[in-house]
Amino acid sequence: MSVTTGTGERGDHVSAEPFEPSRWRRWSPALARHAAAIGLLGVFVVFFIATPDFLTVGNITDLLVSAAILVVLALGQQVVIVAAGIDLSVGANLPWAAVLFGEGMSHGWGVTASTLLSIAGAGAVGLVNGLVTAVAGVTDFIATLGSLSVVSGISLLLTAGNTTPVSSPFLRRLALDGIGPVRWFWLVAAVVAAAVWLGIARTRTGTHLLATGGNLEAAREAGIPVARMRVLAYTASGLLCGLAGVLYVARTGGADPTLQTDFLLSSIAAVVLGGSSLFGGQSAVLGTVAGAVLLTALVNGFTILGISQYYQPIAVGGVVVAAAVLSRFKR
Repeated sequence: MSVTTGTGERGDHVSAEPFEPSRWRRWSPALARHAAAIGLLGVFVVFFIATPDFLTVGNITDLLVSAAILVVLALGQQVVIVAAGIDLSVGANLPWAAVLFGEGMSHGWGVTASTLLSIAGAGAVGLVNGLVTAVAGVTDFIATLGSLSVVSGISLLLTAGNTTPVSSPFLRRLALDGIGPVRWFWLVAAVVAAAVWLGIARTRTGTHLLATGGNLEAAREAGIPVARMRVLAYTASGLLCGLAGVLYVARTGGADPTLQTDFLLSSIAAVVLGGSSLFGGQSAVLGTVAGAVLLTALVNGFTILGISQYYQPIAVGGVVVAAAVLSRFKR
């Protein structure tokens, strides 16, 4: 799952004279591409030295289960960013998906129907985002920021701000069990990662997505249905947000409409840290997975060390800024 590049990547040629390029200039693109892997290794080493409780089988297992939710969410964000968009609505779409799942379960719909309701509802939000941006021509930032507020409000109206407890043997097994040492959450995240990679790197639609993100006008002139590609990207993000919402309910045992998560920033940071460009036209699925695990490990390590939770958003925000700076070296 290496970096897949569309028409927008530029190869900067550096002349040999009169000066040799600095080491930083030569190495910075490679560092940017592998930032997630390097950062993940660094975080593991630091927390391993800081506390013996970090690098244990039990903690790493729980860490990876928690990371699976962010992995699924970030892979949806990945598809949108490949098409040169950004989905800010995931901050509300995840609680919305959880609320729909909780409402379905509380009305006796069962796990299967409630899961479909959750995924379809979140997918509908993604579809609307795509239509507003690609058809109505509203900028991605404004469209998804608006839907973030609208969807959050609808979730609160539907539940009156109350958390819906969800109890299901199936969900408990999903969150706690697996096949041997391999947890179900890991398998779900791995299947989604493989599907996204195949969809982007091995299909004609993926090629069109990369071309749309790399150079919109060139892609349009080449006959690529760029509006359809952007709608598809946002819809895919919404559908994966719905799946992440179900995983979240399975892990927490409740659907909280006031859920304030760092998942929005983390999903963007995971994609950029993984080697994709915020400017579109590039995809690095495995890197996005590593970025999601890195961010989850950061919060996990802080928690074990007893560092105040107020420092956690500072750390995540710092990683987002660092990721944005690194992305400049891949333009």
